Amino acid sequence: MSIETFRHQHRVTYADCTVGNHVYYARYLDLLEAARAAFFRSVDLSFLQLQEAGFIFPVIEVRLRYRTPARYDDVLEIEVWPTVVERVRLNFSYVVRLPTGKQTLEGETFHVCTGLNEKPLRLPEQLTRALRPYLPEIAGAPAR
Repeated sequence: MSIETFRHQHRVTYADCTVGNHVYYARYLDLLEAARAAFFRSVDLSFLQLQEAGFIFPVIEVRLRYRTPARYDDVLEIEVWPTVVERVRLNFSYVVRLPTGKQTLEGETFHVCTGLNEKPLRLPEQLTRALRPYLPEIAGAPAR
């Protein structure tokens, strides 16, 4: 079984950039959030649907490594995949690339599954089943 890959595109807007014409460092978090939401929709789930079922996924840690600047009007390709889907943990890795293929950012977000009362909940089976094809250890392939 091969690992599936999800890619999301974003054209850098003027509002994304600093006066020096590079993407402002904190804006990458918004880009990763948009890519993650698009990824969920691609597996027929949405954050709203999960929230209405009583599940939310607060971010508890973020790691970003900036490689090279992205600039106004660049079309970025954001690759996102789950790295941990177990019990109450849900982690994602990201690679953001310029049109040349050069990496502009590597990132990870670490989430916990909770109810609206912020008490930990086991990940819903529907979610773990939907994410299974994207997990290297389950697919039997090496990590990226």
